[in-house]
Parts: sequence; C-alpha cells; structure tokens
Amino acid sequence: MAGVELRSSAFNDHDLMPARFSKPGGNVSPPLRWSGIPDGTEELVLLCEDADTPGAEPFLHWLVTGIDPNTTGVDEGQVPQGGREWPNGFGTTGWGGPQPPKGDDPHRFFFRLYAISQPIELSPAPMAEQARRAAEQHELASGTLVGLFAR
Repeated sequence: MAGVELRSSAFNDHDLMPARFSKPGGNVSPPLRWSGIPDGTEELVLLCEDADTPGAEPFLHWLVTGIDPNTTGVDEGQVPQGGREWPNGFGTTGWGGPQPPKGDDPHRFFFRLYAISQPIELSPAPMAEQARRAAEQHELASGTLVGLFAR
C-alpha cells in the first residue's frame, strides 16, 4: 500500500507541538500539508488521537471526514476543504487541543490522514478506534505525523 506524506510547518514528526495548539493555550488546530494521494481516492479522512491517555481507548482530538482529495493541506485554525468535523473526546465539534495531565511525560498525538475509496459511515459521536477502523476498511493509502505535548 502506498504512503501519504503528512507534515506540519509548526512542528516536526515526533517533536513538541507549540502551546497555541493545546486546549488551554489557544485551542487552534495546526497547519498540515500532505502529498501522495493516490488516484481513485473518493475522500480524505483526518484523525488526531492521543495514544497515551489513561484507559483502554485513545482520546479523539479531531475527526474530519469528506475532505476533498484534490487538496494538499489545511491552514492553521481552519477546516480542510469539503470536510465535516465530528465531536471530539471533549464533547465539542471540531479541534480539541491537547490537554494531558500536568506532570505527565509528553503524550503522543497521532495525526492520521487516510485516502479512502468511498465515504465511511460513523455513529453520531464516534470514538477514535471506531473512526480509525472505518477508514482502514476503505484505505487506499495513509500517512501519520506524531506531535508531542506536555504541561
């Protein structure tokens, strides 16, 4: 399976994210750029999850479906073109920035972009794992960017 390159001008892969993207620091979604979207892609799905939250389920910070596959990115604080934002783990729609417990080691925030062959069906308030599984069922290619954050 081919890979999508996913990157940000605000932080490098496996580097600390600036505080303005955190829930208490401004709660602004980061700028993202992508390339390598294969032919036949019907839409893109963007997911951001905290893999280091206590408990069994990763915490969902951002889920956007229906993104136009002809786009190459999204600017800071914006919604990707054609995208529909879903409720995050905080219970609000759209970006919900990092807010790990104070004193924790840096948490890993996985930004995943999926190029999919058909739209996915989700419950009204999907969990991270449900969204990831649905996208993977129709995945043509994907890319991952990991940002770190601690308070």
